Amino acid sequence: MITTILIALAAGCASALMFASIISGALISLVLLYLAPLPLMVATLSWGPLSGAIGGLAAAAGLGAIFGLPYCIAFAITVALPAWWLGRLVLLGRPVSSAAPAPDNAAADQPEVEWYPLGRILLWIVGFATIAVMSTLLTFGTDAEQITGTLRELLLKVLGAQDDLDAQTERVIRLVIRSAPLAAAAMAMTTLTLNLWLAGKITATSHRLLRPWPDLKRITLPPITLAVLCAAIALGFSGGLPAIVGRITATALMMAYALMGFAALHTLTLTLKNRAFWLGSVYAVVVLFVWPLLAVVVLGVADAVFGLRQRFLRRRPPPLPAP
Repeated sequence: MITTILIALAAGCASALMFASIISGALISLVLLYLAPLPLMVATLSWGPLSGAIGGLAAAAGLGAIFGLPYCIAFAITVALPAWWLGRLVLLGRPVSSAAPAPDNAAADQPEVEWYPLGRILLWIVGFATIAVMSTLLTFGTDAEQITGTLRELLLKVLGAQDDLDAQTERVIRLVIRSAPLAAAAMAMTTLTLNLWLAGKITATSHRLLRPWPDLKRITLPPITLAVLCAAIALGFSGGLPAIVGRITATALMMAYALMGFAALHTLTLTLKNRAFWLGSVYAVVVLFVWPLLAVVVLGVADAVFGLRQRFLRRRPPPLPAP
């Protein structure tokens, strides 16, 4: 127990320092800020949810004591709570009886473990990303006009511009203000997913992961997710604060479907000889130009509607016998 507490405190200190590094204003501090949940996730996956909870509470309390209550709340909402809860869900499982008996009937009575579906974990990440972005925006104001006005003032201050702008510059500023929350939601979704994947890899490499490594190509979202995405898009065309919530939620859900699109790509290219080259090219194009990610989102939605991966795996020929 003492070892668990010490490791939890060490993970909390590391996470708090990474989160507080943004005060320095250095460019590397952005990378550290995005990776702040990683130590707590590793502690949770390796030593259990209690370790992640102790580390998160200690880090939030330390930040609050040094920098004030706003830093404590921001860390708790955007780092500690997602790291602990997502790590807990990864380890969540229940024993189920084996559907088919073993050939020698020796292990027929041994229970198998049904782990919490990764698709539902992705939906939790969507929820955390939406909450993180909306909680940040609500610090700028309590309605859409106040939030937009505060974002405009911050942008003008960064650019060093005046209020009397020409029409083209005004259109660009409006576009940036409108797209900034969406970019923040996409970034929050990406960083939380990446941190959880890295934490799982680190824990699996150290042989402390308490569940088998899943086949990420087979992750699927619950069927209701598509209906929620349509509702969020429709809400985004309304006005006021609900429209902002709808657009942020829709962006986070589209990032989830982008991950489904990448999973479909990894499945549909299994029979290609130059599979690594084609997958690497797709990732490179997406990273360099960003907008091709929309095509990956469309592929993810098409896979959810038409079951592209399931159809491909059913038609895939069996492997050739070894010589």
